[in-house]
Amino acid sequence: MLTDYDPIFYSRLLTSLTLAFHILFATIGVGIPFLIMVAHWVGIKKNDNHYLLLARRWARGFVITVAVGVVTGTAIGLQLNLLWPQFMSFAQQVIALPFFLETFAFFIEAIFLGIYLYTWDRFKSKVTHFLLLLPVVIGSSASALFITMVNAFMNTPHGFTFIDGQLTSIQPIAAMFSPAMPTKVAHVLSSAYLTSAFLLAMLSAVAILRGRTHVYHKKALHLTMTTAAIFAVSTAIIGDLSGKFLAEYQPEKLAAAEWHFETSTEAPLLIGGVLTEDNEVKYALKIPWALSILAHNDPYAEVTGLQEWPSELQPPLVVHYLFDGMIAIGIYLTIIAFAFVLFSRSKVMNQYNKLLLRCIIIGGPLALLAVELGWMFTEIGRQPWVVVGYMMTSEGATTAAHVDDMLLLFASLYLLLGITCLLVLYRMFSQYPVEQELKERGF
Repeated sequence: MLTDYDPIFYSRLLTSLTLAFHILFATIGVGIPFLIMVAHWVGIKKNDNHYLLLARRWARGFVITVAVGVVTGTAIGLQLNLLWPQFMSFAQQVIALPFFLETFAFFIEAIFLGIYLYTWDRFKSKVTHFLLLLPVVIGSSASALFITMVNAFMNTPHGFTFIDGQLTSIQPIAAMFSPAMPTKVAHVLSSAYLTSAFLLAMLSAVAILRGRTHVYHKKALHLTMTTAAIFAVSTAIIGDLSGKFLAEYQPEKLAAAEWHFETSTEAPLLIGGVLTEDNEVKYALKIPWALSILAHNDPYAEVTGLQEWPSELQPPLVVHYLFDGMIAIGIYLTIIAFAFVLFSRSKVMNQYNKLLLRCIIIGGPLALLAVELGWMFTEIGRQPWVVVGYMMTSEGATTAAHVDDMLLLFASLYLLLGITCLLVLYRMFSQYPVEQELKERGF
């Protein structure tokens, strides 16, 4: 329990709250434009107005989430400069370029999103209107690319020389393409597409369960679940590559995630369990050789144990549960997505049965939870560093007063934004249901 004001604690808490809230809208901001593009393209290729209406309605809702994402993204920018001045002083010299490019990518996304929204039915060629959507998708994904480059740099700093506390030989491009960049960017993009597909599928599943059996809802569910199945596979493959990256570049994070304390060969993978005070693992499910396979593709490979690092440099062991939760949800989403795809191709099974629809509905919030768990695993697993090997988290934070007051202020803001966003989206679509729009358009 804190007895005195601790600016480092409150800085970490406020930044964590902001990122936890923002990442939900950032994930939607990356994934939804891609799903809109898929629906729009399918509508053009099949000359199917239902898919075109899907794209149109999804785009309307997407604008609301973009507005909230802009506010929370601005808050992050402010807090990085106010709460982490030493880190930003370091970062601005080495990794400032992707910060700038991320802003530029967002401008492209926002400009073309407005043009795309207000030019429906204005072109003789549907393809011309579709092409206006491409910069939106590219801009949103590029935003994720550039900001993830910064996070990758924080985990595997690259592109500079640090001598006697001074940065020299700075190479901004090399810093952007740090060793962590490929797997982190791929995982962020793939998981964003997967999560967004499940969120949209959840809405269609709810509609069908409520007896709204128009073919529009079934087409929407089929499109989103097929997309989810594709990205469930890609996310799993990238996750395996991420495990191998950790084994090579951040073995302490992998060891903490698996409570692997002693360096050994034929290392098992631990699922669940309870850790005692003397680091003895109880009640865990052990999968023989699995950790060695995850780390090195070899069941007999040696995996470095956490005891190789001083206790003050070891990540918090709670990351084990974050890692397990993320993996468990990923497996669930994969099973449900493939079950729907297989059932839809079977003449015996009904892909619209109530049990599967309920599982799809559960998959929506679970996908968002997996995103949160993955982000927390990345950030907490990097501790005690803000820039691994160069700057401790405690060294990067502010020493200013009143951060606790800022925490209350921003928490109230996020609560207001979250409630407002949900209410606006609910009223937008409940007061103008798709059946009414279908009837008005003669579909």
